[in-house]
Amino acid sequence: MVIGMCQSLDIGFAHNDDAKKPPQLTVRLYDQDKLFVRLTRSKMIDSGHAKFDSTKAYVAQEEEGKAFFDDGREIGLLHFVYAHPDIDNIRGHPSRVLQAVDEYGRTKKYLMNVGDDKGRIVTELIAEVKPRVMLELGGYVGYSAILFGDAVRQAGGKRYFSLERNPEFAAVITSLVDLAGLSDVVKVVVGSSADSIKRLHAEHILEHIDLMFLDHYKPAYMTDLQLCEHLRLVTPGTVLAADNVIKPGNPPYLKYVRSTVKDKRKRFEKEDINRENGSEFGDRTKNQYREREGEEKLNSEIKGNPNLRYKSKLVNSFEPTGVPDGIEITQCIEEEQ
Repeated sequence: MVIGMCQSLDIGFAHNDDAKKPPQLTVRLYDQDKLFVRLTRSKMIDSGHAKFDSTKAYVAQEEEGKAFFDDGREIGLLHFVYAHPDIDNIRGHPSRVLQAVDEYGRTKKYLMNVGDDKGRIVTELIAEVKPRVMLELGGYVGYSAILFGDAVRQAGGKRYFSLERNPEFAAVITSLVDLAGLSDVVKVVVGSSADSIKRLHAEHILEHIDLMFLDHYKPAYMTDLQLCEHLRLVTPGTVLAADNVIKPGNPPYLKYVRSTVKDKRKRFEKEDINRENGSEFGDRTKNQYREREGEEKLNSEIKGNPNLRYKSKLVNSFEPTGVPDGIEITQCIEEEQ
């Protein structure tokens, strides 16, 4: 029984009637109810056929050594949107707010948003998974919070948490979310991702994550996932969507979600499961927030739950500038004993 199907990203849930004969180009992701997810690249997003619409491209990201965010452009975006000649028709319409944000990114300054192409992959995933609770790590100016928060609401979900450490960015998110009419669904949480996750869990506000979008400080992808494992916020059935796994890349995270339970247990016993995290990133990625936030301190004490088994697949796509990138889609399958 196939419950759902998407057009550009072929995702469906079906009973596992023939687990021994998986179709070609299909990854089967089993959840606790022995259903599988079919993740098949279509012509639209397959790297061999993909074409980026250059008419939608953002202005190029600033070159190495020059600021590409947190230089006033985020506040400039707010002024641009609220001074927009069509502001009365933008209010209360998430898609129109996103169009205004895209207009700024295409005509004024680069914005490090997920963009339309990669965003479509995740919105289709939301429509399929139908998460009751979705969490994003790294909200920036609210593009993903508006796009995915609206998709969660349409899928019948209750809450979308947007975690953002920069209070100015969080204020931008809150303002644009309110403009889009999504304040009843999207909750913006200010603070570091790890501290916010711990606090929401301790206050019983966040008890389980159905779908998580990772798009924050790249070396924290793996450590924050392990924290969620430790708190049992991520359990069999949870789905993860990790951005920027090609540009700039995230080798430690990909190694972790693609590893077998056996391999993770070996590394866990040797206490080196986090040892390489951070050393495989370039200076621009590692030091991205240093000037404003100071030295990043990752939580390396919590090693997560090595007994969780994942199935994972890379879906190729594009940055909003047209630069190739991808989303790693992962499902927690089971907890091995």
